[in-house]
Amino acid sequence: MKRARRKAGAAVLSCALLAGGTVAVARATGAGTGGSGDAGQDAAAAQKAPAQTTPVMLYDGGLSAEWKDIGWAPRELPKGAPARMRLFNHGGWILYRPKLEGSFGALSFRFSAPDSFGEFLEARLDAQGAIAFPRIAITPELKVRKDGEWTEVVIPMELLNPRGEAFDRVVLRASKGVGRDWVLFDKVALVALPPELAAARAAGGGRSSKGSGREASMVIDCTAPGHRISPLIYGIALDGNRDKLDTHQYRLGATTRRWGGNPASRYNWKLGGTWNSANDWYYRNVDIGVSYEDFLESNRKHGMQSALTLPMLGWVAKDKTSAGFPVSQFGAQQSEDNGAGNGKSRDGTLLKPGSPTLTSVEAPPEFIAEWVKTIREKDKARGSRSVQMYILDNEPMLWNSTHRDVHPEPLTYDALLKRTIDYGTAVRKADPEAVIAGPAEWGWTNYYWSAADVAKGRLQHADRRAHDNLPLIVWYLRQLREHEKKTGVRILDVVDLHFYPQSDVGVGTEGATDPETNARRIRSVRGLWDPTYKDESWIDEPVRLIPRMKEWIAENYPGRAISIGEYNFGAFRHMSGGLAQAEALGRFAQENILSAFFWQYPTDGSPAYWAFRAYRDFDGKGGRFQDNWVPAKAPEGTSLFASRDDSGKKLVAIALNLDPDQAAQAQVELKGCGTLDSVRVLGYAGAPGGFTEQTPGSKGAGSVSQRLPPYSMTVFELTVKKP
Repeated sequence: MKRARRKAGAAVLSCALLAGGTVAVARATGAGTGGSGDAGQDAAAAQKAPAQTTPVMLYDGGLSAEWKDIGWAPRELPKGAPARMRLFNHGGWILYRPKLEGSFGALSFRFSAPDSFGEFLEARLDAQGAIAFPRIAITPELKVRKDGEWTEVVIPMELLNPRGEAFDRVVLRASKGVGRDWVLFDKVALVALPPELAAARAAGGGRSSKGSGREASMVIDCTAPGHRISPLIYGIALDGNRDKLDTHQYRLGATTRRWGGNPASRYNWKLGGTWNSANDWYYRNVDIGVSYEDFLESNRKHGMQSALTLPMLGWVAKDKTSAGFPVSQFGAQQSEDNGAGNGKSRDGTLLKPGSPTLTSVEAPPEFIAEWVKTIREKDKARGSRSVQMYILDNEPMLWNSTHRDVHPEPLTYDALLKRTIDYGTAVRKADPEAVIAGPAEWGWTNYYWSAADVAKGRLQHADRRAHDNLPLIVWYLRQLREHEKKTGVRILDVVDLHFYPQSDVGVGTEGATDPETNARRIRSVRGLWDPTYKDESWIDEPVRLIPRMKEWIAENYPGRAISIGEYNFGAFRHMSGGLAQAEALGRFAQENILSAFFWQYPTDGSPAYWAFRAYRDFDGKGGRFQDNWVPAKAPEGTSLFASRDDSGKKLVAIALNLDPDQAAQAQVELKGCGTLDSVRVLGYAGAPGGFTEQTPGSKGAGSVSQRLPPYSMTVFELTVKKP
């Protein structure tokens, strides 16, 4: 259901805050309340202050009565519209009201600024004389909610005015250098402190946590069984860009990288960086400028492991220039590039392919075995292994589409098994200690059926029926188990499958970021693990991919590990994509799989990039998710993933607020973990620059409380004293 957007103005917002008690209780302020720092005197003054039931508006589509504009930034205050400021050169805005009186709990306002400004804004109070008020940075924990491009902020008065001094002006200014783009302000209000909250303060109630959003009770359960987390779940794929071999990809903190994708099925290891781009780009042979040796060496240099896709299609590129459907031979086509066509006539009809030798040379199992032997000989000379996993090709049940110029016929159950055994045996002989993964299938249809089944129509499935009516992966596992029993040759170590959300609303794309698609994108991650989640696409049933694979492996070929060889939830540059990525990494750890490889690489500095960094280097100094999984629970709309080191004295937890509009106040209980000693908190809510240090919330011996801004990732780095 589409989320109703919050449109309320500051007056409605502030009154709601008062009624619900959601503003942190502050010391009384205002003229005549006294300037003593004594808490008891402040509380008494608060009780004497005149009670107010409505906020004092400073600016709401224009200056309110008795308020004056005395700022120094270039600005416009159009009638009936937000104020517009240019805050370059540390510009600012002052709202001034002589002889201001009243008792206030917070300052609230909304603003809109370019994302590129990052966290740039600060607020403070001011008055004539020598009184110095704190400057309060507008950090994520002060942002109550997002409403389109607007951010609503509530700053408790105990931060702005901890000594309860009289003030008569409010200052909003840039704390750092920013550009000349307009920054908009509106709905600026001083929220009144109601008598019941003043009384609670006088009674010693202290600072309320209710102003931080909806309550979210979470538990980190150190008494429950955990497991070791495989470091290979933080994997990425080669994107074919030489520049990124040694720069961007390694700042991400990824632990392993996969050489794969459609072109890898036609990679000729003897020709350096040459493969066929398949139907991704006109079936052309191209030189990507990166050889497998460059790939392996770069990974070794940066301490990353390598997963290498080995072709078993049977054909690899013969040169760097040939094309599968050259216009000179096949005539004009629907789409063309530099003499190469897309294999379709102008009316969209598929053209019959020519000989595979137009682009390719044969690549039998011996060709691949020679490659593996070459790699291992270099390894032995160097004294270390360079390939930690071999993958038997890429999405073979799509060859009749992706590589139809050389393999136009859809693959069958039997053909997949034969190639797996033939090529897998060759790899095992060339490298007896190899870790071999397969079948690297693309998605739901080929977990269950062959390409021949799908090509003949989903109502027929003749190929599946001819194989005991078993799902493709089930049959594949049974046959490989029987092969090992008969021959003693283990072909498969890892079940490798790909996962992409199947949706007609753009969930897996980069551009679709409307609220409904964003929410569905985050929900779609549940298809990896949640048995209660019914896929919201043509699949229309629970996918629960990882639990399903665990069951199939246990029943048909025990001992196989699981890898998600490709996955992607789209919208790298949007917080919904970043949160989906952070959610996926947490679930990979939870489900105890061997490896996972993001396709391809998240844009540097994007929310998806910072999702990786949440687990791998949240502080830029090596701070990371620890090696042992600790079960954790969180309410709907949030997630909590927890880990600890081998000593049990250090815990790192990642909390996600999946709500784009409303903050959550996390109450995190540590169950059986020890007595809480220290708390460090870092947060990210989409601002450039990534994770920033946050002021830790309240903590007890076995709990910690922290505000989670809307659409945010929060890292808790905790130390405990063991009993």
